[in-house]
Amino acid sequence: MPIPTYNINTAGAFVPTTYIFDVAELQQLDLDPEFKETLVRLYQNLNRMQLSLNGKTTGMYALNQFVTGQLYPPNIVPSSLVQQQYRPVTRKVINFGVLPNTATKSVAHGITFNAGVSFVRIYGTATDPVGFNAIPLPYASSILANNIELNVGATNVNVITGSNRTNFTITYVVLEFLTQ
Repeated sequence: MPIPTYNINTAGAFVPTTYIFDVAELQQLDLDPEFKETLVRLYQNLNRMQLSLNGKTTGMYALNQFVTGQLYPPNIVPSSLVQQQYRPVTRKVINFGVLPNTATKSVAHGITFNAGVSFVRIYGTATDPVGFNAIPLPYASSILANNIELNVGATNVNVITGSNRTNFTITYVVLEFLTQ
């Protein structure tokens, strides 16, 4: 049987949990009973590993859209008799570049933002490689001018600064969202 291939950008890093062999077929084979038992236990352990691996969040932060392995509960539709599926989280990293000087800077995110999309996390970090300084995005300060707003619009990621933040030249914004 060929090993299935997956595009990790759309399918995530999942290990297939399909049956490797049918236990009933195994019982029909002329094998040592202890060897049959070993094969069954190996299969059971492999299945446990697959389920455990598939429950983990993938730590890949790609510039293109990537399914993370995180799952959110289904949208509950009271009148539906169809069992709803958990919804996978898609992650996209935006290389935002230099923060603006008391202004709004917008960078296209390339996500088809429609009624079926809902964001679950929007966050980032900005680094000043000369002053050896880093701040989270969004950034909250007791000094109003030091606050930095981070938001996502229909086509862009927007960062709004209340002071000159151009010394922060390395900025990554992470968008995690659900579709449907």
